[in-house]
Amino acid sequence: MYNFSMSKPRFSQSVCLVIGIFMLAFQTPGAQSVGVCYGRDGDNLPNEQRTIDLFRDNGIGRMRLYEPVPAALQALRGSNIEVILGVQNPQLQSLQTAEGASAWVRDNVQNYMPGVKFRYIAVGNEVDPNSGNAPFVGLLLPAIKNVHQAIVDAGLQDQIKVSTATYSAVVQGFPPSQGSFKNKDFMEPIIQFLAQNNLPLLANIYPYFSNLYNSKKDLPYALFTAPNVVVTDPVENREYRNLFDALLDTMYSAVESSGGQNIEIVVSESGWPSSDGADATPQNAETYYKNLIEHVKGNGTPKRQGKAIETYLFAMYDENLKGGDATEKFFGLFNPENQQPKYQLSF
Repeated sequence: MYNFSMSKPRFSQSVCLVIGIFMLAFQTPGAQSVGVCYGRDGDNLPNEQRTIDLFRDNGIGRMRLYEPVPAALQALRGSNIEVILGVQNPQLQSLQTAEGASAWVRDNVQNYMPGVKFRYIAVGNEVDPNSGNAPFVGLLLPAIKNVHQAIVDAGLQDQIKVSTATYSAVVQGFPPSQGSFKNKDFMEPIIQFLAQNNLPLLANIYPYFSNLYNSKKDLPYALFTAPNVVVTDPVENREYRNLFDALLDTMYSAVESSGGQNIEIVVSESGWPSSDGADATPQNAETYYKNLIEHVKGNGTPKRQGKAIETYLFAMYDENLKGGDATEKFFGLFNPENQQPKYQLSF
């Protein structure tokens, strides 16, 4: 039986870029549901301007930046790339007052407008009472509220939505219809605030890690290649052929049970490593990325059918200085040294 609460270890803060379309197919209007993460934990990466140029050359239409990087924001001016700008967890303390949040929005958002197109502000990443991020738990919701109010005060609420990025480890339950938050006292107030203000929830969804740490492994199910239904949810009469949908619907069930029926989930990270771990091969990584790109264009999940799933692939480059498990260095879609694609991805 699958435990959908299993998740990846926390990634270090990095920059995540969203691909609207990959290679020539990126030029297709309206196909902007899929993205790529641009990590910065390496000593052999192209500079920010070269990276933005690479995104533009490939028609990449969105970017998630986990922290305000002046060189990257400057390079984004006039690029027409939509940006998800993040607040790193250690910076949450500085956003506990209205004045601090207003200064952050002024310095890191308004100062770059209208040249930079901001889409979301991701306040905090994978804050979890049961992880190493526990010290930030009490700081998260006040920071979200203050940044949202600063965006409202600046008259930008129709352009920029404020949220946080969570991950699968905060939920529990099987089958997906039984998903709930492990710590409701922490998550429910956040969900209710997002729902009241018509804001999305960002969530990092990793079938690779969920399968890796599950006692009952099923690689085809994780790679979108299972020939038949793998999981049946009798509660809602739904069938699951891939682990990505099951993880995402488990999160949706938890959100809905906490008062977030109107909340849309943006998949803020998803990827597969190509080396240094079980099932971490170039062939598996290419299979996962190809199938994920195709899947999220419009199929939806069994719970939320028939619409594109905004999804950010992790990551733009292999990152040779990334901490954690060895596989974390090998999630890149591009070679950082020559900027050539590792896989042939297209729509």
